[in-house]
Amino acid sequence: MKSIISKNAPAAIGPYCHAVVVNNMVYTSGQIPLTTEGAIVSEDVQAQTEQVMKNLQVVLADSGADFSSVVKTTIFISDMNDFPVINEVYGSYFTEHLPARSCVEVSRLPKDVKVEIEVVALVR
Repeated sequence: MKSIISKNAPAAIGPYCHAVVVNNMVYTSGQIPLTTEGAIVSEDVQAQTEQVMKNLQVVLADSGADFSSVVKTTIFISDMNDFPVINEVYGSYFTEHLPARSCVEVSRLPKDVKVEIEVVALVR
């Protein structure tokens, strides 16, 4: 088992790492729309989703994976009315390969952001 702490992603806001690699699989912690400096990128759900996907991209890269090797995603959103925008941004990162996915509305997310996404991927 190998813990991944990325210097290219925002620091964890609790006692956890960005991802864990086990048996050629990477399990990411949920990523929220923080910049590497730790600030929320915007109140706009599209900008927040873009930042989440960028954070996931660097965590995956530091783990030896990328979006083409993602097998499962889980999306947590604070308002299901934001789903079409989140889905559009999310879909732009999965053009050739579509992983399994769950999406749930939750009552609240860390720092009151609008979206959080975690993934499971194959390390190549």
